Amino acid sequence: MKIKLNKNIIFGYNERPKIIAEISGNHGGSKKKFLQLIKSAALNGADLIKIQTYEPVDITLKSKMHQFYLKDGIWKGKHLWELYENACTPFSWHKDAFKLAKKFKTELFSSPFSLRGVDLLESLNCKIYKIASFEITDLKLIDYIASKKKPIIMSTGMANKKEIKNALNIIKKYHNKIIILHCVSSYPTMLNQINLNRINDLKKLYKNCLIGLSDHTNSITSSLVSVPYKVVAIEKHFKLDKKSKTTDSDFSIIPEDMKKLKELTNDIFLSQINSNKKNNRENIKLRRSLFAIKDIKKNEKISEKNIDTLRPKIGICASDYFVVINRKAKREIKKNEPIFYKDLY
Repeated sequence: MKIKLNKNIIFGYNERPKIIAEISGNHGGSKKKFLQLIKSAALNGADLIKIQTYEPVDITLKSKMHQFYLKDGIWKGKHLWELYENACTPFSWHKDAFKLAKKFKTELFSSPFSLRGVDLLESLNCKIYKIASFEITDLKLIDYIASKKKPIIMSTGMANKKEIKNALNIIKKYHNKIIILHCVSSYPTMLNQINLNRINDLKKLYKNCLIGLSDHTNSITSSLVSVPYKVVAIEKHFKLDKKSKTTDSDFSIIPEDMKKLKELTNDIFLSQINSNKKNNRENIKLRRSLFAIKDIKKNEKISEKNIDTLRPKIGICASDYFVVINRKAKREIKKNEPIFYKDLY
């Protein structure tokens, strides 16, 4: 199974995992920084760059009720409206973002959080969509996204089997171009929480979908470890430098790490490719075979005194040395000639 966006971006288990740089709210409310993030991600190895398409009104109400207040975690002390107001990517920035990504020949896409967000992305020819973990139960939104009949990447943090099944049933009414991401919705995720073995569980449960990883740890370790699991995509949050202090900076990587992730992912992937059988066949000739080390007369016995094992592999394999000993020559065999079974009784 493969999902092809263009000649450079093909998702599949026999393809190199595609690296996705998630910009999220790491722009800190600055459009200039937002565009710098896109440029930096493109220059440091991201195959795709993901943004988030919402404004506060698309997610929550401007309420001070205690239910809208975050009491713990890295966003402790904020009301939902305040959080999303600081982290959102204004709709007015999107056109320039897609234009910039095109300039750097990188695929930009997004996770929309409302129907109007989908409409905006459609107007910009977004080629693939992401359903965020928190939106996996918003079947109205999922249905609208799926109706566009474009590939969908879906994160599964917090989701149980029933919730994943319900979302998949909606999408499959329109198409089967689905990538499911293993994801832990803990920010940042500790290494002892990442549970990469779940990738294999997802593969067994959802055989008609491709499986990838959304990694919320603050390093690239678990992302690299996921490559032997044959994930098709690795998503990492991305920031410009270590000094960045934004809503998602605590679980984001810097450009140097993004570049390293791309390079090492490629190296690990290449090391797992099946050996080239053609090259193996060519190198077989460097094995040993049986040669006459002196002239052998017709009907003379083959012995350790008149044959030896030498390179290259031309005649009888060296492994048959003891099989050949004491057999007789059908013809005269000259010194340095390879020996074949047709030459022996």
